[in-house]
Amino acid sequence: MSGKEWQWQEGEYTVTRSTHWSGPGCHDGCGLLYYTKDNKLVKVEGDLDNPYNMGRLCMRCLNQVEAYNSPQRLKWPLKRAGERGENKWERISWDEAYDIIVEKVKGIQAEFGGKSIIGMEGTGRNIIWQVPYLTYAAFGSPNYVLGFLSGDSCYLPRAAQQAVMNSDFFVCDTAQFFEERYNNPEFKCPEVIVIWGNNPIISNGDGFFGHWIVDEMRMGAKLIVVDPRLTWLAARADYWLQLRPGTDCALAMGMLNVIINEDLYDHDFVENWCSGFEELQERVQEYPTDKVAEITWVPKEIIEAAARRYATAKPAAIQWGLAIDQQVTGIATAQAVNSLWAITGNTDVPGGNVIAKSGFNVDDGYSCGYGWLPKDVQEARFGNEKNPLKKYGLASTAHGDTVLEAIENGGQPYPVKMLWLQTTNTFANMASEAPRVYEAMKKVEFNVVVDLFMTPTAVACADIVLPAGMSAERDSFRAWFAPLRAITKLTQYEECKSDEQIILDLGKRLHPAAFPWETVADWINWKMGNDKDKYPDAFKYEWSEEGKKFRERGNTKGLTYSELKEKVYIYPEWQYKKYEKGLLRRDRQPGFNTADGKVQLYIDLFDAFDVDPLPAHVEPPESPYSDPELYKEYPLILTSGARSWEFFHSEHRQQPTMRMFHPQPLVEIHPDTAKNLGIQEGDWVWIESKRGRCKQIATLKAAIDPRVVSAEHGWWFPEKEGAEPSLFGTFDSNINNLTSQCQNGPTGYGAPNKNLLCRIYKATEENSKIMPSEQVTRRGGWEYVRAQLPE
Repeated sequence: MSGKEWQWQEGEYTVTRSTHWSGPGCHDGCGLLYYTKDNKLVKVEGDLDNPYNMGRLCMRCLNQVEAYNSPQRLKWPLKRAGERGENKWERISWDEAYDIIVEKVKGIQAEFGGKSIIGMEGTGRNIIWQVPYLTYAAFGSPNYVLGFLSGDSCYLPRAAQQAVMNSDFFVCDTAQFFEERYNNPEFKCPEVIVIWGNNPIISNGDGFFGHWIVDEMRMGAKLIVVDPRLTWLAARADYWLQLRPGTDCALAMGMLNVIINEDLYDHDFVENWCSGFEELQERVQEYPTDKVAEITWVPKEIIEAAARRYATAKPAAIQWGLAIDQQVTGIATAQAVNSLWAITGNTDVPGGNVIAKSGFNVDDGYSCGYGWLPKDVQEARFGNEKNPLKKYGLASTAHGDTVLEAIENGGQPYPVKMLWLQTTNTFANMASEAPRVYEAMKKVEFNVVVDLFMTPTAVACADIVLPAGMSAERDSFRAWFAPLRAITKLTQYEECKSDEQIILDLGKRLHPAAFPWETVADWINWKMGNDKDKYPDAFKYEWSEEGKKFRERGNTKGLTYSELKEKVYIYPEWQYKKYEKGLLRRDRQPGFNTADGKVQLYIDLFDAFDVDPLPAHVEPPESPYSDPELYKEYPLILTSGARSWEFFHSEHRQQPTMRMFHPQPLVEIHPDTAKNLGIQEGDWVWIESKRGRCKQIATLKAAIDPRVVSAEHGWWFPEKEGAEPSLFGTFDSNINNLTSQCQNGPTGYGAPNKNLLCRIYKATEENSKIMPSEQVTRRGGWEYVRAQLPE
């Protein structure tokens, strides 16, 4: 833990060591120094003494001062004064806002039951357990979801797959679990790192700080990069596997074919710690490398060379990301990639893929408060009836696609009467088939939005808008994964409240027994495992036979939140090869916490669910091979969602500095493709699928495959008119006009957001007369009139 001062004076400034872990930001929890004066943030620097990021910050973090002091921030609670979409609001007090919400919630609970209230959040981050607790314990609803995210296709497919295959989540080992980091004598730098389906130095996703990869490159690690785009890391890799989007599972199976057939796997680990190897060995024979090359567009020689390089490196690690999840085979793809580190013996060893635990088991995540729900209410969760992983407790959220369908079909199996939307800008970013989700949300009787800025989601759909505080305006903590880090409140902006305070205030009004805490600090102390005797009924923990889980609070061994703030961070004890030491199973015997105590290459539970227990490639629903007729009309493969330095999903668009660097949305096109289409660098172009279209600026990239285009996501324009039909221009450049909802894998997980078909044509005055925002908000969307649009 830190031995440095946590707060001091530098002339007229108070300097505080803390952690950034909320919007606007990213998915990491970096240590920084906040400089404040007169209750105002004036400067941000990286904390050189914090082992997590070692003083390094991205431009999103460095630009916090502009975000905190933005005049566009929400300042106080608002009640809709006009019709939805008119952007007319009345300022109200917090008590009035709470009274309106409580009255609506209690009315819905009395008439329809709490299950008709949906709790939604965006990327989670600082509210990863708070919003679930509100949804379950205060609303009495089992329906906590991720903002209409189709197929839960962000992290959760990988998490669910690993829960049944290994029982724990694995990450690339970069010494992040040691306070002394690379100087720890147990750590070994990976000889080879595979970067698969993410660009970590920009995205910093899943609690993984991308510059750790750069550190290990400096220590000698070599790279293999799997990505349709030539990223900075791919340009420095020994092998760049430029695959066709949506074929990752086939590629992994081809690599497994090489490793198994050439006897490059770790016999000791496979024989002692894996089950189902014979079945996997048989399945990979269906994926010879010449066939895989045809599927993936990666040359056979490169597949084989990369597989051999990875398998013979000791140790080797895989750092994976969102692209794994965003395909209908998200679960199977994760299983195939997971099998790579399993059979090569890179499982929970120094420099391999290691089992990640939240610091001191504090972070209960999406299941926090679930025990408050009676069993019949739990069973009514949207998605349970058709998704076995959710029904049997192996998933932590309701199914967003099923919620959408319930709104659309008039309330079957029961109605959706209220949406609680906390930091999720749904159809501007997170929801596929954005016009469809927009239309559905307008049908819901009562909606509350909690956010930092007025968003398209709030203008279009909200009845009440509540202003949330940013990181330095809240007391909280970060536990995912390690170390356990303090977030410290230093400033106050107008009437903004922290997410925790908002939820605690409402919870005490709706269900006092479940919210016995007087202050946010009390709540955090309970969550950290303190005051167990003081709040015996605050969380009903129970053993779930179906889910094979026992929920328990954290255990910081008496460390209080106020002490954590002064320590800034604290690392739990860390050990490798936990499966050998009885640290994973409830009976404390060696092995993994699975039914047979082993890594299940053949997942028995899937067999019981009538889901293929082995990984297999399935063509995306739209591809040159699955739908050749559609391919004639839409002859380009569309991938989307690549991250940029300036933005995190739909955040940061209000900040002048970020927009100076990145003023407009971009779509990457190969120069030959652009030439054939009469498109030049800097031209505005239309990107269109069978569902809709959007407008972005062409940027020509020789490194992208001529058959593929890569578009940006999350775009809206706060400088434009907020009221409909403009709605901040949210649909004009929204790539989710083109993507699809309700196309999931057999488990309910996964969605083809990154592997669809499109066409591109140059924007002209004639074909731009009707912009998408008007088409969606005033002209009924594309379903009815797409054929009438001018070419």
